[in-house]
Amino acid sequence: MDYVTQIIDPPPSRTRLLLDGVRALRKPKLDGAPLLPKERLVRAAAELSGAGIEAYGRACGFRREQGVPLSYPHVLAFPLHLMLLTRPSFPYPASGMVHLANRIRQHQRLHPGQALRLEVYAERWVAHPKGQALSIATRAYGADALVWESDSLYLRRDVKDPVGQPWDDVLPLQEEGLLRTQRWVLPADLGRRFAKVSGDFNPIHTSLIGAKLFGFRRAIAHGMWTLGRALAAQQPPGGLDQAEAHCDFKLPIFLPGQVALWNHPVTGPRREFEVRNFAGDKPHMRGLFIWNESVR
Repeated sequence: MDYVTQIIDPPPSRTRLLLDGVRALRKPKLDGAPLLPKERLVRAAAELSGAGIEAYGRACGFRREQGVPLSYPHVLAFPLHLMLLTRPSFPYPASGMVHLANRIRQHQRLHPGQALRLEVYAERWVAHPKGQALSIATRAYGADALVWESDSLYLRRDVKDPVGQPWDDVLPLQEEGLLRTQRWVLPADLGRRFAKVSGDFNPIHTSLIGAKLFGFRRAIAHGMWTLGRALAAQQPPGGLDQAEAHCDFKLPIFLPGQVALWNHPVTGPRREFEVRNFAGDKPHMRGLFIWNESVR
């Protein structure tokens, strides 16, 4: 597919994203199959700022000696995701889009202060049993080389006759032998705190009233916070050279609340894990974390 590149400089303000979101609450009824947006949104020099990394680390539980968190570049790219989802060319209202899954791959070590060229575009439609899903690609380049990439899957519920390849949510995990290794107590304001560092002010995460408007009894935790917290609990010290994280989001986590990390009690560079309720019978996220250990 041929994309039209648009340089976004400076990045959009929170106010602009909010206004764009309001304007995108209503979309004309589709006549036929949905079309992929043709825009490729680009930030030419997005900095991995030390202050931003530190704030994100505090929110998710990363320690400074772990280096740049594997999931942090998503924070820099997320405003471009919102811009794409609220463009007139996107066929569905952005509100109510559900984050289903995320795949992250890092090819080179990232450094505080490093500038990345970020590119975000709609990659493909996916036919999901509950509606129409869309994969949004994020590619991060440093010195003309791809250093980090992710694919985020978003779902629009209740769309009849979805197009694209069938959705496959099966991660190659061994659920047998997973043990509860950590308990996380989540405060009521977790969504608002994470919104300040991630830029995701979706009211289902930040407001009781907003959550109820979308059918939730209380505010729910960000899926990307859950992933970040799980990676922080397992990422080794010394930073990462190459790494991958795959996750499927399951049941929402209501705030306040408590959940637990379940994984295999191993020390090698491959971790299969789930975030469940404390009793262990309700999955909130299923994931796989792989890394090549850095040379110390």
